[in-house]
Amino acid sequence: MPSSALDSPPSRRKLNMSEDRNRALLELLIGVSREVATALDLRTVLQRLLFAALQNVGGERGSIVVLDDLGKPVDATIVYGKQTHEHTTQQLRETVERGLAGWVISHRKPTLIPDTSKDERWLRRADDSAEKTGAKSAICVPLLARERLVGVLTLVHSVPNAFNEEHLELMQAIADQASVAVLNARLYTEAQRTARVMSALAEGAAAINTSLEMPDVWRRILNQTMQALQVETVALALIDASEENLVYLAAAGHNSGNIPGKTIQAGQGLVGLVIQDRQGIVIPSVKLDRRYSEVDRFGGIEMRAVAIAPIQAQGKVIGALEAINPVSGAFDPDAMLVMTGLGSLAGTTIQNARFLERLQRAHERYRELFEDSVDPILITDWVGHVIEANRQAVALSGYKVEQLHSMSIDQLHEVNWKRVGPAFEELKEKDERTYESVLHCSNGGTTPIEVYARRVEFEEADSVQWILRDITARKELDSLRDDMTAMIYHDLRSPLGNIVSSLEMISDMVPQDESVQSMLAIAGNSTARIQRLINSLLDINRLESGQPVADQKARDPEALINEAIRNVEPAASSRHQMIKRKVSKGLPAIWIDVDMIQRVLINLLENAIKFTPTEGRIEIGAEPNGNFVKMWVRDNGPGIPLPDQERIFEKFTRLRGKDRPGGLGVGLAFCKLAIQGHGGEIWVESEIDHGATFWITLPVAQKKQTGRLKRPTGKLQLKHAE
Repeated sequence: MPSSALDSPPSRRKLNMSEDRNRALLELLIGVSREVATALDLRTVLQRLLFAALQNVGGERGSIVVLDDLGKPVDATIVYGKQTHEHTTQQLRETVERGLAGWVISHRKPTLIPDTSKDERWLRRADDSAEKTGAKSAICVPLLARERLVGVLTLVHSVPNAFNEEHLELMQAIADQASVAVLNARLYTEAQRTARVMSALAEGAAAINTSLEMPDVWRRILNQTMQALQVETVALALIDASEENLVYLAAAGHNSGNIPGKTIQAGQGLVGLVIQDRQGIVIPSVKLDRRYSEVDRFGGIEMRAVAIAPIQAQGKVIGALEAINPVSGAFDPDAMLVMTGLGSLAGTTIQNARFLERLQRAHERYRELFEDSVDPILITDWVGHVIEANRQAVALSGYKVEQLHSMSIDQLHEVNWKRVGPAFEELKEKDERTYESVLHCSNGGTTPIEVYARRVEFEEADSVQWILRDITARKELDSLRDDMTAMIYHDLRSPLGNIVSSLEMISDMVPQDESVQSMLAIAGNSTARIQRLINSLLDINRLESGQPVADQKARDPEALINEAIRNVEPAASSRHQMIKRKVSKGLPAIWIDVDMIQRVLINLLENAIKFTPTEGRIEIGAEPNGNFVKMWVRDNGPGIPLPDQERIFEKFTRLRGKDRPGGLGVGLAFCKLAIQGHGGEIWVESEIDHGATFWITLPVAQKKQTGRLKRPTGKLQLKHAE
């Protein structure tokens, strides 16, 4: 040895030893950094870091637990000597929560335990009891990267006091050097995992949504689940219509034939738990999980591990997706994330498939109703071209289907453009339009029809539906009624006039006996009613043919009301009914055909008497209303249903019911034509069981009558028939 070295002072030798140590430490850290920085896979980085720590610090085994940003363990690696133990994350959760690693995580500083048997922070498991492994020494340090706690590194030696403070410092130096690499590897792994999940879900979405036929949807969902999770068997269950049971409808994979048709009651089994909690579950080993029961078994399948995710649609759980027995032996950490994503995709697709099925059934049902309808139906576009016709339309028109498809709706019948509007504008705004017309048949003849036109959606296209109802029988009946009316008028008017004259002569000839005069009065009233009916029938025919009201003069409305009351008073008295007058003072005269309007008021009062119960009250009144006088007749009878309130003004229409009086059904039709012929309006207001009020308006007589006055506006009134 050189004399210079022997003669060196102790301080110089100590300095040299310190420099050598620092140089060795630097080389060690550079080596560790190079070792862990050349890999991006998290498991590889963890294994290399553990081997470097064990080699340079010492110890028989070591572990690393990697934490996410919330401080929860996401991965782990354990090394015994030169052997790596996989799938240990679950085993280390207790250590992280209650053991030495948990203490380091919460305090964010390293610690040394010379003797584990004397430190409460050391968590002993069943495989680490004192009689089996004995006392040990341990070092545990945090992995901090840019002030972020990314994990915890632990080394264990089987001999107590094997580690000292120098080992602790060296361990912390290695951890500080490698923590950034661990963080980067974790982030890279998370990015890769997210990419895999997104790729699996994207592929699943593309595959699942290629068809909306329900069996195809089920098959594609199962195939994608099996491919994404690499499992032996998959099954799909949906909640039944009663929302009480879960029914397995489809399955794929090993021994899956026994699964479809199995029913599980609500809340039972693992799948019931998933439905109830709306959260998926992963069970690594069904034998070790108490929640697994006989309900969860499938015939012919030995279940080892299972993952179940809810199938959701529009925020509601509609079923569950189940994956059984991963091929690798354990589910990937991303299994539930993938399952949940596939469950959401499946729910949306199943819901869409259900909607499609319902729509198809609705289309089929509409097509059946369309073809089987007893009425002829045509479907046109908004230009009027016929795009579809049912069997009845073909039969009524005489044209073949091909011929109808080449025609427009106005070629087939006389369109009432006033009702439907130019370019069918009224149909676009209104629910339905009805009018009478004539159908032009293929043989050159015509058929009277009633047309019902409305906007519909046909074969997913905005269209117009035309129902052409054959009213030949009704027209023939109307013609017969008209002939009958004419016969009644012409054949009865003359004899009735003779009867009236004879009664007047007899009244003058017989003694003034009270009973005789009463009988003659009854006969006179009856013949007067017959005369009013005949005159009303004649007026209906004349007004319907467009003839104007000719014989008009000014008349006091109060006098009209008084005269009408006198005519019906015997009928009201016989039913013990009271007729109340409510007439405003100073009413202006009205310009009317006196006989016609007198009959209108009598008709309204007679109707009120018929429908008002015995000892009931009837009110008739009048009040000024601008250029009109408004009059009304109110009863307290059974009322008129809303759908019938316009129909009752049609000719030969009577309300049906066991308590409703009979009649010809011409009185209100006459009233309507008579009032409208004077330029006024007539309408009814009624509620069931609260009586009815008939309103009429008649024009005020002017000093110079120069034609028909305008009708009052701003009032909800009965509309004219077109």
